[in-house]
Amino acid sequence: MDGFSDLAFFALVVKRGSLAAAAQELGVTPPAASKRLAAIERRLGVRLMQRTTRRLSLTPEGETYLVDGARVLEELEQLERTVAGGRAAPRGLLRVSATLGFGRRQVAPLLSRFVRLHPEVEVQLHLSDRPVNLVEQGLDLRVHFGDLPDVRLSTRLLAPNRRLLCAAPAYLQRAGQPATPQELARHACLFIREGDETFGTWHLRHGARHETVKVRGTLSSNDGESALGWALDGHGVLMRSAWEVAPLIASGRLQPVLPDWQTLPADIHAVFATRSHLAAKTRALIDFLLEAFRPQREGAGW
Repeated sequence: MDGFSDLAFFALVVKRGSLAAAAQELGVTPPAASKRLAAIERRLGVRLMQRTTRRLSLTPEGETYLVDGARVLEELEQLERTVAGGRAAPRGLLRVSATLGFGRRQVAPLLSRFVRLHPEVEVQLHLSDRPVNLVEQGLDLRVHFGDLPDVRLSTRLLAPNRRLLCAAPAYLQRAGQPATPQELARHACLFIREGDETFGTWHLRHGARHETVKVRGTLSSNDGESALGWALDGHGVLMRSAWEVAPLIASGRLQPVLPDWQTLPADIHAVFATRSHLAAKTRALIDFLLEAFRPQREGAGW
C-alpha cells in the first residue's frame, strides 16, 4: 500500500467512526482493516489511534496525520482536476454538526434545500449541545455559537447573534421589571445547562461597566426549547439567543428585560478544518450557508 492510499484509508476509518464500518464500505473483513491500520502504525513508528471495544480516539500523532493528510489528498485531487481541465462537482459524504435547537429549526431545513441542489452529496447531521472535536469526530463542518473553540480551525461568520434577557408580560406585571442587574437576584430566573458556562451566573455589560450576577430559580433544563416554554408560561426571566426570542419579542409574547445591558456575544460561525484546498462538497455548503444567512449579516435581524 502506498502513502496516499494509507491516508485515504485512515481518513475513512475516522469518518466512519469504527474499523468495522470502514471495512464494510471497502468490502473487506474487519480483521483485514485492523491489520492494515496496524501496518500503517508500524511503518510510521507511532500509534495513531487508541482503540477500545467502544470507541476509537485519535492520538496527537493521529490528529496530525489526519489533518495534514487531508491537505495532501486534497492537493493531489486539485492537481488532478487541474491536469484534467475540469472542476469537481460536490459529491460524497458530508458530516455536519450543530446545536439542538438551532440545528432542528434552522440548519436541518437548509440542508434539505442543499441536497436538492447537490443530489450527489450525502449529508449526516449530528445535533448536540455538548462540545465536539471537529477533527477527532471526523466532522466536515460545525455550526458553532460563541467563542471559537480552536485557533487551528477556520471559520466564516454566518450571522451576528447575541443573547437577550426576556420574560412574559404576565410575569413582569406580577414581579416587576428589574431596573439593574443586581435586581435579577430577587427574580425567578430560568436556567439552561449547556457547555462549560458557570451555572446560574450571568455576565452583563453596559459600556465600560461589567456586572456578574448570581441568579436563582426553581426551573432548569439542558434543553433551550423547554426553558423557552417556561418563559412563555410566565415562570421567570430567561437568557436566550436573539435568533430564537427576537420574533417572540416583536410579537409581544415576550418583553425585553434590561435592554440597555448586553450579554456575552454568541455569534454564529461555520467552523471547519484549516486546509489549503477545501473539498468541493464542503466549499459548496459554506457558500450556501453564507448566502442563506446574508440577510442577518446585513442587519435584517431575525
